[in-house]
Amino acid sequence: MKVSLILATKNRVEEVDRFVRSLADQGYGDLELIVVDQNEDDRLAAILAQSNLRFPIVHLRSKAGLSHARNVGIRAATGDIILVQDADLEYSPEDYPALLEPLMSDKADAVLGSRFMGGRPHRVLFFWHMVGNKFLTLLSNMFTNLNLTDMQTGYKAFKAPLIESIRIEEDRFGVEPEIVAKLAKLGCRIFEVGISYYGRTYEEGKKIGWRDGFRALHAIIKYGCRPSAY
Repeated sequence: MKVSLILATKNRVEEVDRFVRSLADQGYGDLELIVVDQNEDDRLAAILAQSNLRFPIVHLRSKAGLSHARNVGIRAATGDIILVQDADLEYSPEDYPALLEPLMSDKADAVLGSRFMGGRPHRVLFFWHMVGNKFLTLLSNMFTNLNLTDMQTGYKAFKAPLIESIRIEEDRFGVEPEIVAKLAKLGCRIFEVGISYYGRTYEEGKKIGWRDGFRALHAIIKYGCRPSAY
């Protein structure tokens, strides 16, 4: 089965460069990389052109936000499975086999990578971020009747027809609860797998703040109360 990996990025040229090099080391088979670039310059285009990956790279431009960039990438994907990952190197390509296995074996329609499951390596960071994440996950579960451990994860994979049927409306921190709520309303088979997590400090470029938490809260209620997935 062909996998389309979508990487939406803005102002993370050096991190995407490191990500592409780490991806080359993994030696994946039938894969395409779709990079949706929100940068104003051509530095990333040059980096991708010089990469030594053995699979195709599709480089697209988007001046809108994260949700629009993901939609652009999903529309361009040609794979049977679509994998979406944040471009900030907090998630590792080494976990792709675990994320993709339930889809490859036709056990799942969507798989979420959980930072709170299993024995994978985790960088120890912010207590209150963990509390906020678990609170948002609990509230999302109450609206969706799911039992997720990490609703806000930026590491997901879907069967292509499923995610292509979902119109993503939110941007930034509201995207994840929106997608989870719509998946739940569609009644599809959702799996979680434990993944590693290499979180960053604010000095290293992390940008999530309290306003993002309120946006996620708004999205949980908005899409949880909506009568359908559309």
